[in-house]
Amino acid sequence: MDPITNKTIASNTDDFQRPESIDSSRFRKVEDNLNSLEQLERKDRKRKINWFTIRTILTSGAGFFTDSYDVFIINLVMPMIGYVYYSQNNNKVPADIEGVVKGMASVGTLIGQLVFGFMGDIFGRKIYGFELLIIIIGTINCATSSSTVRGVSVLGFLGLWRFILGIGIGGDYPMSATITSEWSATGKRGMMMALIFSMQGIGNLAAAIVTIILLAIFKQAILADMMNLDYVWRLCIGLGAVPAVATIYLRFTMPESPRYALNVKHDLEEATAAMAIKGDKFNHDDDQRSIKPQKQSRNHWAEFRKYFKQWRHLKVLLGTSLSWFFLDIAFYGLGLNNSYVLSAIGLSDKPSPFETLWWNAVGQVIITVLGSVPGYYLTVIFIERWGRRTIQIMGFSLCTILFVILSAAYYQLRDNSVAGFIAIFTLAQLFQNFGANSTTFIIPGEVFPTKVRASAHGISAASGKAGAIIASFAFNVLVEVHDTKPGQHAFLPETLGIFAAIMFLGLVVTILWVPESKGKDLQEFEEQVLDDDQSIELKPAGNTTSDQHHTLQELSSKNQKGQDSTDSSTEASTSDDNGRGFAETFMNDDVSKL
Repeated sequence: MDPITNKTIASNTDDFQRPESIDSSRFRKVEDNLNSLEQLERKDRKRKINWFTIRTILTSGAGFFTDSYDVFIINLVMPMIGYVYYSQNNNKVPADIEGVVKGMASVGTLIGQLVFGFMGDIFGRKIYGFELLIIIIGTINCATSSSTVRGVSVLGFLGLWRFILGIGIGGDYPMSATITSEWSATGKRGMMMALIFSMQGIGNLAAAIVTIILLAIFKQAILADMMNLDYVWRLCIGLGAVPAVATIYLRFTMPESPRYALNVKHDLEEATAAMAIKGDKFNHDDDQRSIKPQKQSRNHWAEFRKYFKQWRHLKVLLGTSLSWFFLDIAFYGLGLNNSYVLSAIGLSDKPSPFETLWWNAVGQVIITVLGSVPGYYLTVIFIERWGRRTIQIMGFSLCTILFVILSAAYYQLRDNSVAGFIAIFTLAQLFQNFGANSTTFIIPGEVFPTKVRASAHGISAASGKAGAIIASFAFNVLVEVHDTKPGQHAFLPETLGIFAAIMFLGLVVTILWVPESKGKDLQEFEEQVLDDDQSIELKPAGNTTSDQHHTLQELSSKNQKGQDSTDSSTEASTSDDNGRGFAETFMNDDVSKL
């Protein structure tokens, strides 16, 4: 039997006694907001894919396409820069300089994730769009980087502008995640977030394809004069701004999230306006009063500390942060240095600069098409069937095994079976994306309440980026330990073994601290805490038992104009297979916890 229908529903407001210290208007305001939240949930469940859903996918997805393109294009253009500016160093950028240039974007991303994460909770989701503006500015200036006559080199300015670019990319993570999560229906939320995040794979693939096309266009010019590669690498980077420019208007015109409007701002009118933009509306026959929030000072930092000082919440944040941290060490260690692996197995180690660059890009396409892109879309397919936690555990487990194999059998595979090496390496890429790379993005956007969701996602993502920074700065130096000649990468097998140990640590953290959010409505993760002097307790007349509680439906049923309590209870208890409702979630909670 449905647990809600099995609950005794009060139909007469006289059955309740209100504390004298709580005025009637405040009581009615709380009731109205709770009723509105319930209506929002019902709309979520009935919602089908419409133009607004498609717009959300395009708007957020284009951002992640640009993010991935801009981050991973450096892996393809750095060898070109080596031919243009470092002919005296065997046409290779020194490892320490290359690590800094690659790592500056990650440093900027970490800062952007924290700043925009907290700003998204403090100022609301309507700041969406400013991060894309920073990305556009950073990308254009990366493509036009030059040197001073004396002093700062091209790579110095490139590193600076990649830092600025990274701030915009970092801001995209918490903002796109929370907006997509809060605009999605319960049963489609994971799929929507996975679909948007999958644009990372498409962006990575596009970077390689664009490089191949530009190399083909400039082939004769490059063969005639290798310095013409200076045009190619700048065009490769600059074209990354195109999708960002195309969607920036859509971002700036996104309405405020209705969940943020209700859960944080307590503004029914703004939530109603947002629902109307996407084709839904609250039923004003049920609630004819227009609730306008009173101006209240809100201290986000105090709310944040109050929520996470509890271990049951803090351990979830540690789980999402550490799992992302461990994942990104290996993910970016390989993703930013695929050319090293391809060169080590001889795929991109060719006699001429053009052939080397060409096969480097082709190898990137092979790895992306066979591993990365399928991994993203397998997550899209199975995320609502298997669950987030299950997929993350599977991904970490299989990556641990595959990196152990690559490390232990590195020389045998390299010397006797290049195809086998590529197959195992591609499988590792597959299960990073059909695994923790996708789920570490999705889970933090679901398992925290609205008032700290963007902040918590920003912290989790920044932790991951800290792992990427370690990989960016350390990988290039680590793989060259024991080298006897430039580009030998003698320590690569041991580095792959280190990645295996790190993947195992990610597995342990996931098992211990990461919860499952499959099928759960976002309201199940809410914990709105009212001050003791503002708390509201409802007790049946004549009954002083402190442990007797009433449901959210009991509150909202009293506000239904022209409907009896039975109809109201039936409507609230209606749910699909995709998740539990507000009433069921809070059945045993005091109103003071709402």
